[in-house]
Amino acid sequence: MSGTSREASSAGGGAQQVEAHVRRLWRHRGVAAPAPRRGPQRRLDLDDVLDTAVQVADGAGLAGVSTRAVAAPLGLSAMGLYPYVGTKEQLLALMEDHASVLPAWDDPGTSLADDLAAWAEQLFALYRRHPWLTELSWTEAPGGPHQQDWLERLLAVLERWRTPPGSRAPVVTTLYAVVRAAAQTDAGHARAAAGDGAAAWREQAAATQRLVGDLDRRYPRAHALVQHAPHDWQDAPRASVRRVVDVLCEGLGTGGRPGRAPAGP
Repeated sequence: MSGTSREASSAGGGAQQVEAHVRRLWRHRGVAAPAPRRGPQRRLDLDDVLDTAVQVADGAGLAGVSTRAVAAPLGLSAMGLYPYVGTKEQLLALMEDHASVLPAWDDPGTSLADDLAAWAEQLFALYRRHPWLTELSWTEAPGGPHQQDWLERLLAVLERWRTPPGSRAPVVTTLYAVVRAAAQTDAGHARAAAGDGAAAWREQAAATQRLVGDLDRRYPRAHALVQHAPHDWQDAPRASVRRVVDVLCEGLGTGGRPGRAPAGP
């Protein structure tokens, strides 16, 4: 085979892999899942495979996810997993969307800030259930149907409260970034509480206060910040999300709460 023929064959194979991956992502939204081209028929449902993969990630974190770790509970080899999910990167993308089902909730409808906070709280809760989701790059999100559902719900809130169109993209980016960062901090708090991290931190803080006795005079603003922090330090990440929402709405000119009247149907 000539070099040109090999390049064309490789490009065609890559395009087929991408199409198969998109078909898997959108298999429950009217797109036919890819059928095996050769070999025995698949005996497992893709949802069952992804349920197992998500369980592995929930228990061992993203670092514990490998084709072998996912395949073993299913009675498959690592290579036997490929016809179901494609490459390791495609497996992670499928897992990300599979775990990101949009729950049902009613918007408060009392202000833009309240409706945005409700959306942010739900996303924060999703990250709390699956902390490994925050380790995946949002800029490289697979764009599957469940993730599209989250974005569409957020944009619907912004539209309903007549948020200026030019401000919507920055609000979306900011909210996703803040909720993700807060959830990462929350996961760190959970790990510290489960181990000896919190005790070690307190021990170091006490030693610092003892050895640098004028710490509060050297850094008065940081010292004063503690007075306005939530009493429950473990609740600080979640509480910060609500405060950022209020600040965003103030910047948009809605006054946080109550916001401007929502648009009609």
